[in-house]
Formats: sequence, structure tokens, C-alpha cells
Amino acid sequence: MRKVIVLVSLYLMIPLLACAQTPTIDLAVPPPTAQRFAIVSATARHGTSMRWTATDGTKMGRESMLLRGLANETDSASHAGGDGMFDRVIVRGHTSFGDAAEIFAIKSDVATWKSAVDAGSAAYHSPAEYLSYGGPFDLQADFIEALLASPHKSLSMLPGGQAHAVVLASAFVGEGASKKKVTAYVITGVNNTPFAIWADELGKMFAQIDSLSYIPEGYEGAVPMLQKVQGDALALRSRDIAQKFLKMPAGPVAFVNVRAFVDGNRFVDGQTVVVDHGLITQVGQTGSVNVPKNAYVIDGAGKTLVPGLWDAHQHIGGDAFGPELLSLGITSVRDPGNVNTLTLSRMARRAEGELLSPHVYPSSLIDGKGPFTAQLGSVATSQEQAIALVRQAKAEGFDAIKIYGSFNPAWVSATTAEAHRLGLHVHGHLPFGMRPAQAITDGYDEITHIFYVIMQAMPDSVVSATGLTRVQGTARYSKDVDLHAEPMKSLIATMAQRNIIVDPTLSVVEAFYVRNNGDLSPAYAQFAGTLPASFERSLRQGGLAVPDGLTRADYRASFAKLQSLVGVLHGAGVPIVAGTDGYGMELVRELELYVGAGFSTTEALASATIVPAHLVGADKRTGSIDVGKTADLLLVNGNPQANIGALRQTKLVMMDGVLMDADALRAVGGFSGAPAD
Repeated sequence: MRKVIVLVSLYLMIPLLACAQTPTIDLAVPPPTAQRFAIVSATARHGTSMRWTATDGTKMGRESMLLRGLANETDSASHAGGDGMFDRVIVRGHTSFGDAAEIFAIKSDVATWKSAVDAGSAAYHSPAEYLSYGGPFDLQADFIEALLASPHKSLSMLPGGQAHAVVLASAFVGEGASKKKVTAYVITGVNNTPFAIWADELGKMFAQIDSLSYIPEGYEGAVPMLQKVQGDALALRSRDIAQKFLKMPAGPVAFVNVRAFVDGNRFVDGQTVVVDHGLITQVGQTGSVNVPKNAYVIDGAGKTLVPGLWDAHQHIGGDAFGPELLSLGITSVRDPGNVNTLTLSRMARRAEGELLSPHVYPSSLIDGKGPFTAQLGSVATSQEQAIALVRQAKAEGFDAIKIYGSFNPAWVSATTAEAHRLGLHVHGHLPFGMRPAQAITDGYDEITHIFYVIMQAMPDSVVSATGLTRVQGTARYSKDVDLHAEPMKSLIATMAQRNIIVDPTLSVVEAFYVRNNGDLSPAYAQFAGTLPASFERSLRQGGLAVPDGLTRADYRASFAKLQSLVGVLHGAGVPIVAGTDGYGMELVRELELYVGAGFSTTEALASATIVPAHLVGADKRTGSIDVGKTADLLLVNGNPQANIGALRQTKLVMMDGVLMDADALRAVGGFSGAPAD
């Protein structure tokens, strides 16, 4: 127990402590009696998190997790003051983003904190619970238990905000002596979207069920059942929201005297666009279009009408993502891998008008088995099983398959052949040991993430590496790659000749390579102040930790080279589709980065409208403002032709002809107001 004593004694130095990164070997050692939580997904176990109380009453936590190469090794010690709230917290350890050190203390009615991303203080005169930036599950569990014990299940938070809990559903788990009743609560005010947790009859944290779940060891088999009960209960909330918004206008709608992005490739001023029964019926110069007398007329002066935006890389995180994405003007998404049962459920409920959500074009993610297996999708342990999963994807209505890093490279050719036979698109990461040229030869239609395109020029040590090491390798070496010499020259020519699509997610690369801890990415800067304080704080996480011998400037130079690569690909005629792999807020930043790479604003906008629509075969129905197409439209304040960033200023969103106010969507989607100009 020596390490526990050392950790607790560090309280004496709070808040002046300047923590050095603590090696794993020096982190707290849990006693045999510690409560153990399994960290699991639908595909694998990813780690263990433990909770216990030291002899002096200090609450302790210790967590070890490996998720697709992202490694967390942390511990925590916390203590409650006389009001039941934390008066001392310390976190130690390390993550793939650097030192996890964090401290919090209350002294002389002043609360002080310092984390990897911020530092601050506030007067402390009434109960408020500190919500740590990082650390083990124990700290979140303590926070939830304080929330459930609070009057009206409402709790002030530090550094800021107000959390609320509402009963969602109940279930029984376990058998015999281990059988117990657990209750789900929906939590709001912490994240930008609600999330659910499960507690026992004493109000103690039992589980958090999501794509990555925390549940006591011995109860892992209950995850699918709890996921279903939780999902069914959340679906009832979603139905109420859908019924509020999904109301077709009584008659035609006319956007008059508006700048419009028409034909998928050009902006035209002074346009009138008429929508009736969910379809675009007229597009033309204002004055030449016959606006129906019973039309609801919207004055477009000073505004721009564009097709509804597409996020070509959006892992839908739950029902609540729908209003959030729609508030951003995103009316269509390509989900490149998720929990298949949840994806299918959401698609069915959307079709029935019970879920407010963009159009979703889903891929079935297929990975191999190993320590870096994706937490979403399906796992194949043989080529035959991989082919069977392809057939299952087709039967269940998926549009594509996505191959992941642990997939056996020897199975790619046969797997893609079966996918193509069934009419499925093939995209994905590169399996460990594979270069993009080989993936294309073996049947890839599209490469996901720009750092896998430049893998062609990486050393063998990077190509054969696993997990996050490959991304770190491209951060190390990309800056030195000549994009106009071999091997990139031939690869780019092949991609252009074979029409291989690229989903660059440059905003992800920017987050990994460019940012320091505490920075608020340009992807989120305009949303500052409109998000829950704890969630906005989480967005200040910096990039990957830079190893010895390199600097952040080296990583930034590699990012600049990858941004240039997107421009070179585009110039060569390689189709580029804009995706975020994030919250959707990053989409306009993605387009800004394309403009920085040499795209015109019209070309950048096309990458988030007609190009992804063409990719999934929906371009005859949607993706541009043309007569006869479905009315998926977005009205924004300003001129994105001059400044693509104006796309953030959403005013009205139309999906399938249903007109929705962006401010009303923002209120449901977790924003307290519109983004800054």
C-alpha cells in the first residue's frame, strides 16, 4: 500500500503542486477488495477501472485502458468536505496526449484547480462538485453519486454549469445472490448531448453503457440488455422531439431574392427557389419565377441558400446527435461504423417519423481480432467470416463496408470482391502492414484519413506498426515527403485514374498534430460560450504528445504537408469528401482547411454536398439545388462564396421539405445560442 500512502500525502502540497508525469509503476496499487469495473465494447475488453476507499477515508481510483492504441494509465485520490462535495482531488499518470496530472482544492472559501488544459479559481460559498477534466472512472462515479443524492437531483459544478438527472428506466441484472435492481438516469448539463448512467438502489454508480461501457466485473453479460432498455427509453424522448419538429409546411415555401449555390457548382445572386410537397419545383432569377400565391415567403436578402450539408465521416453517437447535427445545417451523414443494432434501430425509427435525424448512409465496420480492435462494428477471425459479415451487411441494408486496422491484409482482396459483387462500397483504414497502393489493388474504393494516403511514403517501420504508432509515424516523417516525387507521384496518378475517393478528416489531423493543451481549436472557437462549461473544457485537449527528439513545430510541419497533399489530390482529380470524425462542429473548419489547401470556396462546398451525394448514389435525389430534387436546404446569414466560414451562421434548415428554425434546433441540440461571427 506504499503507493497509496504516497498519493494521499501529496494532498499536503495542493494547490502549489507542480506534478511531473507519474510513471505507471508508481501509480496506486488497488487492494484486493477494490471494486473492479470492466471497460468493454461490443468487440473486446479494453481495460479495467477500480474504486476503493483508503483507511483515512480518501476515495481512490486506478484505471488502465488501451483503446485502438490510445493508452491511459491514471490514478486519483479525492476527499469530500463538510458539505459532501470534493474539497481535494489529485490525478496522476499519463495518456497518449501527455501528462494526466490534475489538482483541485478548496481553502479559505476559494476553489482552485489546475489540469492539463486549464487553471483557475472561484469563490466557494455554496455546494458545488468539481468535475475533473481527466482521471479514472471513480471521479465520474463520485460526481454522479453526489448528483443523485442532491436535492431535486440537480447540482452546481466547478469550473461551471449545472447538472441534472432524471429517471429513465429500470432493470434487473445478475442471478441468484448477485441479482439486483438498477435504474438508468439521463444526465444533462455536463455534455452537449444528454447521456445515461445506471445506479443501484442505494444511488451508487453501477454502470455507464455506451459504445465503450464501464460495468462491474461479473456483469459484462448484461451490457446488451441494458443497452436495449436504455435505448428504448431514450427513444421515447426522441419521439417527442421528432413530433415537435417534423411538420410539413401547409403549402409551398419560397426563398426569394437569395444568393443560391445551384447545380452543385456555382453561386448565383438574386435567385428564387420554390419548394412544394418536399421537392424543389422552381429555381430561377427573382422576378422570372412564378411564386405561388399561397406560398410562405422567406426574404433571402443578405443570405445564402445552399444544399443541406453532408458530414461524410460521422459516427452517430446517439439519438441526441440528430438535432445537434441539423442545427449545424447537416442534413445527410455517412456513418462509417457503429454498433450495428443501434444504427438499424435509428434508421427504422427515422423512417417512421419517430427520430429527428439527418439522412444516414451507414457502413458496416469489419475488423480483425487483437489488442487494437475497433470498439465498434464486427470482428472477423477468418476470411470466411469476413465474407459472411459482408453478406450480412448487404442483407441488413448497409451501403458500404469499412475495413479497419486489425483486419488481416490477406483477406482484403476476397472481402472486397464479395462487397463489390453485392454492390457495396469499400473504404477504410489500412490494415497493419499495408500501404495504400496495395489496398487499392486489392479493391478499396476509398481511403479514410489523409495520413493513410501518405503511408505510401512512410518507412517500413511505420507501415508495419500497430495502433496509434502509425499516426505518430506520419507525424514524424510527413514533413519530409516530396509529394511530386516517387512513391507519391505514382500513387496519386493511380488514385486519379481509378477515381479512388479520399475522406481526409484534416480537422482530426489538425487536432492531433497542431494543438497544445489548453488551445481551443479553430473548429470550436466560434462555439465558445454556447456549450456546457465542462464540455467546452474537454474540447481544449491538446494534440498527441510529442516524443523526445521532435517538437510541436515538427508535427505542425507534417500537418501542413498533409494539408498540401489534399490540395495535390484535388488538383489531380481525386474526389474529396468532407467528413469530421467528430461532433459535426468541425465540418466548416474542414472546409476552411480545404480552401487553405487551394480549393475554391465552391469546390470546398461541393465536397460537403454534391460529391458525397454522388459517392453514395444519392446525387439524383439530393446534394444540389435543382428542380425535381428533394428539398434538403440550408439558409445561412452571410456569403460563403467569399468566406466559407459563413456556413456556421445557420438560420433555417430544410430536410425533406420540412422547415426548421436553426435556433430551435440549437436549443434542443445542446447549444445555448448561435456561434460567433
